Amino acid sequence: MECVVQGIIETQHVEALEILLQGLCGVQRERLRVHELTLKSVPNLGVVSSEVRLLCDLDQQPEPTWTVKHVGGAMRGAGADQISVMVRTMIESKVSKNALRMFYSLGYKLDHELLKVGFAFHFQRAAQISVSVSSVNKMPKIHAIDEAVPVTPGMQIVVVTAPATPENYGEVAAAVSSFCEFLAPLVHLSKPFISTGVVPTAAAAAASLMSDGGGTTL
Repeated sequence: MECVVQGIIETQHVEALEILLQGLCGVQRERLRVHELTLKSVPNLGVVSSEVRLLCDLDQQPEPTWTVKHVGGAMRGAGADQISVMVRTMIESKVSKNALRMFYSLGYKLDHELLKVGFAFHFQRAAQISVSVSSVNKMPKIHAIDEAVPVTPGMQIVVVTAPATPENYGEVAAAVSSFCEFLAPLVHLSKPFISTGVVPTAAAAAASLMSDGGGTTL
């Protein structure tokens, strides 16, 4: 399982967000350059369609590494409504570079692909939290990552995730929510698929951060 929230931020304020995250997380940022392929099963593979994501980390050396990820349904009911993060099932595993060929042989078809470029922070704060900030780019033709263009020019997506279990998701969700409060002046983070737009205070908060040059390590 994982807890997740996301939001959007104008590209002009990303540098200020990085400064804030550097101070809050107390760790060095990692470069992010991921080629994400979404594959869907065809009808003959079962009654219920299946969707998997293949993630190719293009920054890994000496050669790119591949991960397969399956995101399941979100938790529903009164318990889910009372928390501000989405709790959903998620399984991922490292795979070889032949994974795409394998899924094609199983009958999966490429639905769409994206290139995500930015940075990420991974740190421990009551839970193992990851924050990624990236521009999302689409490709004009299949696998043409060198020709990728932004889906939403001038905007970047911020995603906060943390692994959880059925026993501790409440504590993890609380840790994620608490962390997100520190980012609120720059970006509003909410459950995926709930559009909240940009934060009106972002410009003033960014200017303040840029003049201070840092934040407080928690």
